[in-house]
Amino acid sequence: MKLRIYGVGCANCEILEKNVKEAVSELGIDAEIEKIDDIDAILESGITALPAFAIDGEIKVMGRIASKEEIKNLLS
Repeated sequence: MKLRIYGVGCANCEILEKNVKEAVSELGIDAEIEKIDDIDAILESGITALPAFAIDGEIKVMGRIASKEEIKNLLS
């Protein structure tokens, strides 16, 4: 499973990244977590609002911070 966090380093992006990592750890999932902070790559992915979160290339959350519980639900 490939997880991507899109953000340019703002506080909300950091919180989303923390929530994703904690959710993966708590579920015991084997996942590759990648942080995308290049604005061109973000735009090419179709992201129009940050932060954003994608699972296996499919954008699941955009423009807000997903809670750890929401992320766990998306992953299971």
